[in-house]
Amino acid sequence: MKTTKLLTVLLCATLLAGCGKKASKVKVVNSKHVKIGFIGLTCEAPIYTAYEKGFFKDEGLEPELVKCSWAQYKDNLALGAYDITHHLVMYFMKPIEQGLDVRFLGGVHTGCLRVQTGVDSPIHKIQDLKGKRIGVPGMGTPPFVFANRVFGTHGVDAGKDITWKVYPAGELGLALKKGEVDAVADAEPIGTLLISQGIARNVEGMDEATDPPYGNEYCCEVIANGKWVDANPDSAARATRAILRGAKWVQENPKAAAQLAVDKKYLASTVELNTIALSRLKYIPSVKKAEETLYTAAREMRQANMLSPNTDTDALAKKAFQHLDGVTDEWIKTVQVEKVPGGQVDPNMDIKLYAKLILSDVQDACCARKMYDQPDQEAPNMSDPNGAPCQPKDTVVKK
Repeated sequence: MKTTKLLTVLLCATLLAGCGKKASKVKVVNSKHVKIGFIGLTCEAPIYTAYEKGFFKDEGLEPELVKCSWAQYKDNLALGAYDITHHLVMYFMKPIEQGLDVRFLGGVHTGCLRVQTGVDSPIHKIQDLKGKRIGVPGMGTPPFVFANRVFGTHGVDAGKDITWKVYPAGELGLALKKGEVDAVADAEPIGTLLISQGIARNVEGMDEATDPPYGNEYCCEVIANGKWVDANPDSAARATRAILRGAKWVQENPKAAAQLAVDKKYLASTVELNTIALSRLKYIPSVKKAEETLYTAAREMRQANMLSPNTDTDALAKKAFQHLDGVTDEWIKTVQVEKVPGGQVDPNMDIKLYAKLILSDVQDACCARKMYDQPDQEAPNMSDPNGAPCQPKDTVVKK
């Protein structure tokens, strides 16, 4: 009798546990309304393209663009101010380790970060930067994070061996030229323009676009709010496909994408500068390589003390990436996009001309800063605090 009662109690407990488990499951909604976050960066061209070209609507979605700032970008995504975007892998890995519920869904483009030194500098290798001053557009910004990752994997203690100096992004070249720093960590288009103007060259092993293993990784990937993905898996897949299709369109039409972003006022830049920046990035979407990027990035970030030494980086990478139905490399291969007449980069484009235009000394450094799409910087003008008033951008361009 006692045995029967015990079995009955266990059975009821099992059923109740099962019911509780079922009740805790997320209710699938698959809302057609999707909020897409953006900051106003050059590299966000696939988002602008997918929205303006109707790629989201082609997927049966009702898209809404949500303008955000760097300062609140991670929090905005976590709190549901927007549902999905594409952004930097290394920018989100630490928050994910700390419990932020966001998921990477697919790769958008490869690297745009690098560390550079003066053309006549004795600095050539990573180890040569020990004890040196490096200018960055802000502590915790993507160039800073990338530089720390590289140092950590090459025996350089970024906290003890490096002196970090903060400058607005558009003034890094001037600080390097004036000898206020020994090197700079920057993002496109600044890196390319500094090289073209003859101000800087890359430090060996510190170019995310070309140096291994970074050249084989994704800099930016599609990322979404985890709770939203759970409740809207089909909508998440559709939105991801729209953004990846946008990436393919940008790869085929960088000049047209640059024109679209400027014409629609997504960012404050010139078409020429924006074209240069986009042409230096590789918008070749992938799922498999996007997932592999997380494993490599997490391992090196832990080695650089940017993640907890106790973190299981493989488990973190697995947690951070989610596969969605219909979002595969096989699907990506089937995506066809138009090739806009005149939408490609002119092979005769003189990048040096634009470098002189944007970074020439006829304008104050704070004006140069406004020519770039780096809105994360609210740093003081350390390189020229008493600079003359800015000229209107149109006037600078005409000159």
